[in-house]
Amino acid sequence: MAKYVINGGRRLEGKIRVGGAKNAILPILAAVLLTEKQVVLHDCPDLLDVKKTILILESIGCKVKREGRDLIIDPSTVTSCAIPDCYVREIRSSIIFLGAMLSRAGRARVTYPGGCEIGQRPIDLHLKGLRQLGVLIDESNGYLDCVVPKMEGGVIHLDYPSVGATENIMLAAVKAKGRTVIHNAAKEPEIVDLQNFINAMGGNVRGAGTNTIVVEGVHRGFHEVEYTIIPDRIVAGTYMVAAAITGGDVLIDNVIPEHVQSIIHKLKEVGCTVQIQDSCIRVKSKHRLRAIEHIKTLPYPGFPTDMQAQFTSLLSVARGTSIITETIFENRFRHVPELVRMGANIRIDGQTAIIHGVKALKGANVVAKDLRGGAALVLAGLRAEGQTVVENAFYIDRGYEHLEVALRGIGADIVKSNDG
Repeated sequence: MAKYVINGGRRLEGKIRVGGAKNAILPILAAVLLTEKQVVLHDCPDLLDVKKTILILESIGCKVKREGRDLIIDPSTVTSCAIPDCYVREIRSSIIFLGAMLSRAGRARVTYPGGCEIGQRPIDLHLKGLRQLGVLIDESNGYLDCVVPKMEGGVIHLDYPSVGATENIMLAAVKAKGRTVIHNAAKEPEIVDLQNFINAMGGNVRGAGTNTIVVEGVHRGFHEVEYTIIPDRIVAGTYMVAAAITGGDVLIDNVIPEHVQSIIHKLKEVGCTVQIQDSCIRVKSKHRLRAIEHIKTLPYPGFPTDMQAQFTSLLSVARGTSIITETIFENRFRHVPELVRMGANIRIDGQTAIIHGVKALKGANVVAKDLRGGAALVLAGLRAEGQTVVENAFYIDRGYEHLEVALRGIGADIVKSNDG
């Protein structure tokens, strides 16, 4: 099984580019089902989750071709409304196909989704919203069999601003009769990207990025579209932390600064210099960084749960004691015992990590338990003295495109190995 081998202690310097966002392209690939015309997507990251989502599209009849960083998709030949179990069990975002397939075919069959085991992440909000649009859902034998004789717009209030539920309801409502209003919607940039893609095909969605989204049902056929995926704010944030934890000086290219404001704020709080110029962010860090009194993960625009693990690594070598409270997922400190193996002094109390910064981490053999926790271990390995081996690289490959190549480009000593 693949692993990352890192010889730490190198200061990272140079320029690194961020590709299209994983959390944007996955729902957009599902949204392709809304049209029967050709779709061309630009700046598509070469990620494990993207590959598996493409396999879902191909398994139900779409033709997909990759040319460099572009995907050319012909969705005119869809032959099935059942999403194969083998992919759904591996990619949580595959549940988004439910709304898109219902919008296209009026029926869909899917098993319960899998993904990283970072928490329960129930899909009840998805199903509750779909039922309010008239979808009949039979939950039995581990499957969701859904049919909608006639999709009707409605007013939906989400009990929590769930990203997946917001996206699923948006996709289902695109061709419903009348207007759908989603209150307490998620406000993440990837929701805005999905809205923009739907509208580029001929849809009528507004309000994404606020807590109220309005979807006007459209009954004409959608047209061909070319669309560029937004940059990945979490990958950008991870590279920013890589610069910070190594005392480096790195220019991160292709970033939307507005999307990473909470990360910028926290990096300045620990003592980094952060400069913004257009779509570039430069992070400089020369000295041992300061602790942060408190980080609390929150829905966007709050501090992202997807950056909690990376900051845990950073603060493990900061001067003083920091506190991080995880409010989104209950199992998201699984990287902490591995950091402790590297010499970190971290105590978990419920959903809170108390981090007493140490002067140095020591290289060790550690195991990635999920995507962002795995990235956090790579960051710790970049800082640590000696060699660190991060097992289960496949978790990291779900969300980081050729991470070892990108980091070597700015001076890291890291290789990916498939040996033993």
